[in-house]
Amino acid sequence: MDTNFSDDFEVKGKFSIKKTSTEYKGPLTKQEGQAMLAIEKEKLRNLQEKLYADGSQSLLIILQAMDAAGKDSLIEHVFGGVNPQGCNVTSFKTPSSKEYAHDFLWRHYIALPQKGMIGIFNRSHYESVLVCKVHPEYNLSEKTWKSVKDFDAKFWENRYESIRNFEKHLSQNGTKIIKIFLNVSKKEQKQRLLDRINEQEKNWKFSAADLPERALFDQYMSAYEQAINETSKDYAPWYVLPADNKWFARVAAIQIIIDALEKMDLNYPALSDKDKKGLVDAKKALENE
Repeated sequence: MDTNFSDDFEVKGKFSIKKTSTEYKGPLTKQEGQAMLAIEKEKLRNLQEKLYADGSQSLLIILQAMDAAGKDSLIEHVFGGVNPQGCNVTSFKTPSSKEYAHDFLWRHYIALPQKGMIGIFNRSHYESVLVCKVHPEYNLSEKTWKSVKDFDAKFWENRYESIRNFEKHLSQNGTKIIKIFLNVSKKEQKQRLLDRINEQEKNWKFSAADLPERALFDQYMSAYEQAINETSKDYAPWYVLPADNKWFARVAAIQIIIDALEKMDLNYPALSDKDKKGLVDAKKALENE
């Protein structure tokens, strides 16, 4: 690709969500973007196979966004061509009682991709500093805290520190982390929610619970801005993608993922002299059947 989306959308330095476009699509047309995506999907499939064969590292992709921003469809369109044996998707909902009985990172740790695999988190440990920041009373379910008054600036500072340490530990032990925020405008979100109501085949996607959260849109944007500023690091960078045009967000995301895999210096396993001789012997045996 001529445009370097990895550099264009990586958060470096101070990030302001108000100064970030949700509509940008560069010089591409939708048709060009869709054609590009088809080409890049084949490249991603080959790199995923190489990651699996290499077996020394893993890739964790974290997707965060407001409702109707396009997380599910991005997963479908970007990863639709990869071998499902080498890719796992985990969608994190409201924690269960068992999950609340552990620290807030526990359920995410056990879902991490093993070496050779791509893991995709549809929502993630960041919900603890996003939805729980907007609704601090949710933290009381952890049973560690007595009152919402406990959730002061120090509490949130500790949460960000825990996330940074968690991701740094993963990075130091062979997991490459990519964090993508699909930045959709309030106007576009409204239209997509209306589409879910007006188009019968999309009715199943609509939840009345989305509306109360939409009313808190600005608070969520503030929570996202702080979380991204606190946790975008070289070992686990954030990429903020304009998501009002779904096709563009997909093209940008797949290039970012491909760039990350290419930088991992992956290699197919080299055969020993003994193994090479075994191949020659096996070939002869098959040919002489």
